[in-house]
Amino acid sequence: MSQTTNPGQGDAPLTGGMLWAAAIILAAANFIAVLDMTIANVSVPNIAGGLGATTSQGTWVITSYAVAEAITVPLTGWLAARFGAVRVFVVAMALFGAFSALCGFANSLGMLVFARICQGFAGGPLMPLSQTLLLRIFPKEKAAAAIGLWSMTTLVAPVLGPILGGYLCDEYSWPWIFYINLPIAFACAFIAWKMLKRYEQPLQKSPIDRIGLVLLIIWVGALQLLLDEGKNLDWFSSPEIVALAIVAVVGFIAFLIWELHEAHPVVDLRVFRHRGFSASVLTISLAFAAFFGANVLTPQWLQSFMGYTATSAGMATAWTGVFAVFVAPIAATLSHRVDPRKLVFGGVIWLGLVTLFRTIATTDMDYWSVSVPLMLMGLGLPFFFIPLTGLAMASVDEHEMASAAGLMNFLRTLSGACATSLITTLWDDQITYHHAELVGLSDSDQSVRTLLENSGMTADAVLQSIDRLITGQSVMLATNQIMAWVGVAFIVAAMAIWLAPKPQRVVDASASGH
Repeated sequence: MSQTTNPGQGDAPLTGGMLWAAAIILAAANFIAVLDMTIANVSVPNIAGGLGATTSQGTWVITSYAVAEAITVPLTGWLAARFGAVRVFVVAMALFGAFSALCGFANSLGMLVFARICQGFAGGPLMPLSQTLLLRIFPKEKAAAAIGLWSMTTLVAPVLGPILGGYLCDEYSWPWIFYINLPIAFACAFIAWKMLKRYEQPLQKSPIDRIGLVLLIIWVGALQLLLDEGKNLDWFSSPEIVALAIVAVVGFIAFLIWELHEAHPVVDLRVFRHRGFSASVLTISLAFAAFFGANVLTPQWLQSFMGYTATSAGMATAWTGVFAVFVAPIAATLSHRVDPRKLVFGGVIWLGLVTLFRTIATTDMDYWSVSVPLMLMGLGLPFFFIPLTGLAMASVDEHEMASAAGLMNFLRTLSGACATSLITTLWDDQITYHHAELVGLSDSDQSVRTLLENSGMTADAVLQSIDRLITGQSVMLATNQIMAWVGVAFIVAAMAIWLAPKPQRVVDASASGH
């Protein structure tokens, strides 16, 4: 990322208060792009109910945004060079606001998913470009302070997302989780153009890998559709799922072959020749998939079966981010002094152990019994993200850093989207399985039925009460089982980091545009 300023003729570089005002605008853009990753997590039951969809179908609102964003992140460098970083940023910001409005206006799940895909396409460039432009407008000696501001928005947004999403759903309605983006997006776009157009750099007419891009969209889209629709269509007994699987596999193989032989690939797969980068990407993909999947499942469980409102579910899950914000500066400092592999291993193992501890959850848990393990997870998160990003960037050559950052962000985001689909599908399947098992085992001596009938309940009311009890226990068993699998995934991810050699240089984690 260039740190060279290039103000247009007659335009002096920004200084003082104007410089920090521009920094706040860029940080705000990054904030809403990250916020929209988590604000819908606690809102899925409300959205599904409002649009007449199942909760598992409601998770498409999360996965569609994540997949679309993942696809556009690797394109950001080419877009910025071809059309100008400031222009792309401003247009993406304005489109993000427009598609947020479209999300709020949606009156069907199909329309909402389409709008979320468009919103994800617009949001993808915002995170890397907001950081690129910060480094461009700030003098080198103040760059660290600017990146500190940017990093805080990256950490705070996931904390506020569930709280804000829950509050807006409970007090107003789910469309407001999208409407709140409008004033920020349009104000940021207008002010950013007025303040930053002087920093636009000469354009480069570099070629775009059109075939690679089409292949990328085809195999990623087919894979996500397969994961989202598999349960509804009974997996591989359905011709549609078989066709999607074939398209995904063939598209992926064709994509690999093409990208390895293309002079200007949309995704530079050659960076995987660096063992440190490959191990880092494997670790971050596994661990982020585990974390993101559990993070989506928790508020659904709390709202659907534990009697939580969207607000209280958001407050409970936000504790993870609160603790992460406080620990992040310590992790950043240590990442320059300690072997990052040790920090990553310790952080991810901690996440795995806390998740395994969550497998003893019961239906009688109170708010703090739910929240304390989530707080403890926040202590491990910064030791996973910050050193791992620096390790990945330190493993590649200088000229490959931009490509490596784009590829790592793509795989991280895609793994989160895939994990969301898999975990919610497995959760539903396990609930059904445990319910069937418990029906055959419960109340074999008819004592509960007799007790309820003697209390004056009708036969139908007795059956409903027993079914409610069985369903509650089935959900709890399924949730604990999913958490066990997630915990194991964390531990496997922690082991994977030792495949990386000890880094020979240190790179600031902020250089990746995560």
